[in-house]
Amino acid sequence: MQIHKHEAIIVGAGGAGLMAALYASKGGTDVAVVSKLYPTRSHTGAAQGGISAALGNLDDDAPIYHAYDTVKGGDYLTDQNAAMVLADNAIDAVIELEHMGLPFDRTPDGKISQRRFGGHTSNFGESLVRRACHAADRTGHMILQTLYQQCIKQKVNFFDEFQVVDLIINKDKCVGVVAVDIGTGEFHIYHGKAVLFASGGWGRCWEVTSNAHSLTGDGAAVVLRKGIPLQDMEFYQFHPTGIYRMGILITEGVRGEGGVLLNSRGERFMERYAPSVKDLASRDVVSRAIYDEVEAGRGIKGNNYVHLDIRPSTVNRFFAEEGRPESDYIDDAYVEKKLPDILDFCRTYLGVDPVKEPMPVQPTAHYGMGGIPTNIDAEVVTDENWAVYPGLYAAGETACVSVHGANRLGTNALLELVVFGRRGGMKIAEDVKQMEWTDLPSDAGKAMESEFKRIRTSKGKTKSHELRQKMQNMMMRKVGVYRTEETLSEAVEELKEMKQLYYTDLTIDDEGSIFNTDLMEAWELGCLLDLAEVTAVSALNRTESRGGHSRDDYKKRDDENWLVHTLVHSDSGDVQNPNYQINIKKKVDLSLAEKDDKFIPKERVY
Repeated sequence: MQIHKHEAIIVGAGGAGLMAALYASKGGTDVAVVSKLYPTRSHTGAAQGGISAALGNLDDDAPIYHAYDTVKGGDYLTDQNAAMVLADNAIDAVIELEHMGLPFDRTPDGKISQRRFGGHTSNFGESLVRRACHAADRTGHMILQTLYQQCIKQKVNFFDEFQVVDLIINKDKCVGVVAVDIGTGEFHIYHGKAVLFASGGWGRCWEVTSNAHSLTGDGAAVVLRKGIPLQDMEFYQFHPTGIYRMGILITEGVRGEGGVLLNSRGERFMERYAPSVKDLASRDVVSRAIYDEVEAGRGIKGNNYVHLDIRPSTVNRFFAEEGRPESDYIDDAYVEKKLPDILDFCRTYLGVDPVKEPMPVQPTAHYGMGGIPTNIDAEVVTDENWAVYPGLYAAGETACVSVHGANRLGTNALLELVVFGRRGGMKIAEDVKQMEWTDLPSDAGKAMESEFKRIRTSKGKTKSHELRQKMQNMMMRKVGVYRTEETLSEAVEELKEMKQLYYTDLTIDDEGSIFNTDLMEAWELGCLLDLAEVTAVSALNRTESRGGHSRDDYKKRDDENWLVHTLVHSDSGDVQNPNYQINIKKKVDLSLAEKDDKFIPKERVY
């Protein structure tokens, strides 16, 4: 195998990976970014509505308010020190992006424009606040382009379309990764002092999802298979407004600009579920409200979707009822300017023109709050005592610094990428100066060569795409917005059966090497099955409802027993037959609550 030697190996070229690479390189580190996609195709580019920062350009705001909203939105499972770091670092991060050249929208006096998003308030929940800094409805795309340009300027080494498939460990230290050159099928080894995973989420475990086909949880699965635990995997967010059946995201920015959710009766039903903030409640609240409306027979035309209405005539009518000044009223030109991509999506995929008719929406699997456990400097930690794993780091959606707790607020994802990606890059630059090189083990990469040979030569009857569809359908029905012990137990058993088929009865059509997407998708399916199983096991284990984890058989939040993070890992050492164990010993950081009783867990009222 060809061996590449660089001090820092960054796995993934989305916002977190690029920010980490940028700051590690600025610290004098030799950096390689290994990505299965060309960087500007990373899923960060799909983020639409904005990045949060308490700039206060349009409303009274402060980082402490932002931290409070993050803790409350996370249903108090948020590590409060991480929330404060996120909110404090947000202002510098956004201004830095602006100075790098990111073209934010502007207020009439030239400041960065901001819009409302769900769960973001001023003065500890007193009123909605405009905190989301935006570049139309393509903010993630602009961040991705900006950071990639800066990394090119810093002469960061990029290995595009190389898929990382294994982690290399020697003497209880991370020393590199194994990757497949997608174009040739050849295996490569990347030998480094530090490895940071920023490889994104695993929304493709579910049938209706906003996630791209590439989001198969590779990084989290690779780490899990090495005996490193994953944290809070039971918490997966369903975004309330995905395009009906397709799952393509309709940004929360639509509701931030005044859009309203309506049922088959034309009722603004969120007034019943969140009387204060209505359509801008946190995402878990709105997703469950939509499910409840459909269950009650108030879906549009009896179907399992509702309408999202941004037509100026509708929005202005509700503005008038709320007593909003006429200066807030919108027209067609305003909608066209503020939401161009959303209008294009709906016109292209649905044949619906949102300035003339409402959009059909339903909850869509969107974002994992759990992942590889880290501290606030992106160092991977392995137990309830926060023991750091030498040489291993993670940032972005694949990581769990637990800044989102049990439910993420909109716009905090892009912020997490740049804040903790930057902190991870800075920490790597500092650490590698003190680190000695550790040799590669003699068998590096051999296990993956064998695994890919097994998949390529399998002669079973089960097609990977058929098994993937079966998994996705089951996860949607049994590990979705609402869960019970019965459905979760069934999901765990069914996933074990699917994994048995994966390892004993798989077949693929393409036995070649060059751009063998059949082979790569089959390997990715193994990652999805692992992550689906730990999600179901973790959800079965947590006997309460909190944030994105809603149990019909345990409807209340249980702070006495469950104000803890869960760590799931395999104690069998067998990738094919893992025995997943749950530790519920990792305490939630409540440092802000020790200073201010506003941060003490209490009922979430919107």
